[in-house]
Amino acid sequence: MGRAGTIARRSFLVGSTAILGGVAFGFYKYNQPLENPLLDTLAEGEAALTPYVLIDAEGITLITPRADMGQGAYSVQAALIAEELDVDLNQIKVDPGPPSKAYYNTALANDAVPFPSTNQSAAANTMRGTVDLVMKLMGVQLTGGSTTVPDGYEKLRVAGAVARETLKAAAAEQTGLATTQLKTERGAVVLPNGKRIPYQALAAKAAEIKPVTDVVLRPSTQWRLVGKPMQRVDMAAKTTGTQSYGIDMRMEGMVHAAIRLNPRKGGEVISFDASETEGMRGVQKVIPVTGGVGVIADNTWRAFQAVDAIDVEWGDAPYPAEQDQHWQVLADTLDSGDQDARPRDDGDVDSIPMTIKAEYRAPYVAHAPLEPLNATVRVTSTRVDVWTGNQIPRMTQANVAKITGVPVDNVHVHILMMGGSFGHRLEDDVVKRCAELAMALPGTPVKLTFKREEDTAQDFTRPIALMRGRGSVEAGHVTSMDIRVASPSILDSQMGERQGMGLPGPDATITQALWDQPYAIPHYRVTGYRSPKLGPVSSWRSVGASQNGFFHENFLNALIHEAGADPVEERLRLMTDEPSRKTLEAVAEMSGWGGALGANKARGVAFCLSFGTPCAQIIEITNGEDGIKLDKVWVAAEVGRVIDPVNFENLVQGGVIWGLGHAINSQITYSDGMAEQDNYYDFEGLRIYQTPEIMVRGLENRDHVTGVGEPPVPPAAPALAEAIFQATGTRPTEMPFANSFTFV
Repeated sequence: MGRAGTIARRSFLVGSTAILGGVAFGFYKYNQPLENPLLDTLAEGEAALTPYVLIDAEGITLITPRADMGQGAYSVQAALIAEELDVDLNQIKVDPGPPSKAYYNTALANDAVPFPSTNQSAAANTMRGTVDLVMKLMGVQLTGGSTTVPDGYEKLRVAGAVARETLKAAAAEQTGLATTQLKTERGAVVLPNGKRIPYQALAAKAAEIKPVTDVVLRPSTQWRLVGKPMQRVDMAAKTTGTQSYGIDMRMEGMVHAAIRLNPRKGGEVISFDASETEGMRGVQKVIPVTGGVGVIADNTWRAFQAVDAIDVEWGDAPYPAEQDQHWQVLADTLDSGDQDARPRDDGDVDSIPMTIKAEYRAPYVAHAPLEPLNATVRVTSTRVDVWTGNQIPRMTQANVAKITGVPVDNVHVHILMMGGSFGHRLEDDVVKRCAELAMALPGTPVKLTFKREEDTAQDFTRPIALMRGRGSVEAGHVTSMDIRVASPSILDSQMGERQGMGLPGPDATITQALWDQPYAIPHYRVTGYRSPKLGPVSSWRSVGASQNGFFHENFLNALIHEAGADPVEERLRLMTDEPSRKTLEAVAEMSGWGGALGANKARGVAFCLSFGTPCAQIIEITNGEDGIKLDKVWVAAEVGRVIDPVNFENLVQGGVIWGLGHAINSQITYSDGMAEQDNYYDFEGLRIYQTPEIMVRGLENRDHVTGVGEPPVPPAAPALAEAIFQATGTRPTEMPFANSFTFV
């Protein structure tokens, strides 16, 4: 079969009015089909029926372009395709696919408009559609923002249905039967007489006909996979220790590299002396790289030892050297009155006497995934190959092209499974530095691995943030809340400095999960202040909501306490969004809120709407002689549709543990411009003995679907803070709490 016969049409319409929230757009560019990138590398006998389904004589491969960092993204994407394709998960393989505009993220628009996610009006959805158009034209292929499920929920099922109906059409041509006489079942087209034709046997024929794009999705009553407990596609590999990650990459002729970057992040290299290093065993080259120096050796350990032996004189940090100075910058920013945005201003805040005041702090925190940063790059004069775990493959492709001078279409990024990320791999500096090193050895695969200490010290952390709040209560109710928060800009640092993309307006992450909470407080104002640049920062699991959930709910709990109201009942009274109300009611019912507690026990509640998902938590603790023990956590989250109940529970539990661990234990501080923490021993997560029992409930009370990877994080810290206050009479105002309280 020649290339011309691989498929009749080289494109597939990914967008649809259903994907765009029911709003039809008359933009010619939006309605243009996207190129199917799989056609560029098809082998003889292969059929790429859509950009998501590849079939050959050996089997079926489903393309799952949202990166898997341990959250089960490959499985959930595969299940959505497989549901309509009519195959079981044990019948398929998954592949993340190549970087391509065809895999642009349709769900990123939800948090990129000046409307709260609860606003589903025509105006709000029209603006979301406009942003989605921009995302499509730019080809923004990105994993993040809890968008994997909302992005793929309809799109991937459509892709599976198109492939299914195209295979039926191929079978009809082959047998002379009408497609209405055919059905599909577990990877085969079934004829009226019961004969089964495996999809693989139809691949060549299906590749020659026009894809059937007029499809009807199956009703949920016919689903076999979605909504039911599944065994993830990576389960066997991970439980047997055979799952391969980027750090496991091996290739013939590979050499190994290590680097040291200025520990004052972004500072210059004044000079270095590698005379001792160059004579060390296994060392092949010492190479300057942007911001530091690298060593190529015959194995990773020798590269580590050699790079540490280089005598380097580092330049100063481009930010204040001491941690206290960072806090002072934020305080000065708030005092300046130079606001970045005021996305909410209800009532008349300035006319209300506000006697309740508070100040809260959230520190820098690192991502610290289990797998350190790594990448393997091979550069020739005409082609570059990159193997790495990565959440931004098209941006990485473009950046490597700039560094190497190889045309972007000849830069091939191969995405590998990641051992954690939490936003860490939204950065591609490891790939950039590896590309610089690989250019010194053309044709040789160079694998760069960060030492754990280098990985932590060079991390682009969650930004430091300072919040000041004022409020008032009257007749047992909260009547006003005025929140001002200062923080460095994530987007300016992440997208501006490192990706070369300007930030045309305010940084919405500074006020994320502050202004859009579904509370009808009569006088309610939120103002964000963008501080001067401090330490390099980036997206961290739940982004701005991670610190702002703590600020907002901790302060709201303080106001409710001052009013003498019940924290659940007062929130329910204030809530304007019915799914959010049901979420809070669910967690109260789960926990038996209002019932008697045992001796020395206390509870705290918090709610946060982030990434379109309402999430409520209640935490129960015991305040004993030796310190505070976390006993139980109840969590409810509204996502519209739970794709896999088992993975849903795991994601929620992991989010709670992540949020609690960092609230209690973790911070990055600076001294002499350098991060003082560089490994797990001084950047602790939650210990197993500290981990509470966590009960989870997924709610499906609305039509639109949202994600759950990040929303369980923001409520954890304020719920715990309220429980601590109820137990001790002292309200935590600064994370990590272990600076002020003892935990056992």
